[in-house]
Amino acid sequence: MSTQFPMTVAGADALREELNELKTVRRPKIIADIAEAREHGDLKENAEYHAAREQQGFCEGRIQEIEAKLSNAQIIDVTKMPNNGRVIFGATVTIVNCDTDDESTYTIVGDDEADIKASKVSVNSPIARAMIGKERGDEFVLKSPSGDVDYEVLEVEYV
Repeated sequence: MSTQFPMTVAGADALREELNELKTVRRPKIIADIAEAREHGDLKENAEYHAAREQQGFCEGRIQEIEAKLSNAQIIDVTKMPNNGRVIFGATVTIVNCDTDDESTYTIVGDDEADIKASKVSVNSPIARAMIGKERGDEFVLKSPSGDVDYEVLEVEYV
């Protein structure tokens, strides 16, 4: 029995694009590189051949990994859900630190999509777990190594 992993529509699209790139561009180039390296002769001492074979292994491994992720993905499109103001997977949430009044906006995404520089946090991260289920105006405490931090949910968007 396979476990389903949550993924946003954008995350699934990005994986499909990468898979297409690997299959239609990288794989044929690597095959051509291997064929060219074979023409150089002795394969035992042919660095280009060994490098191309190594690249082929990485490429094929990534293709299998992406196909597995997509086959086990539970794609969630929050734009098609009615916004009841509750923080759920895929929601974009604006919070404020109750002590410093610093505002932050995060989108809760799957593990593979998380990118803190793009304000995308994994559904399994401590801050996402603390926010899930909260509504606009709710306060929550984030337990961090430097101590507990109080936050308030300012806005919940399903975009």
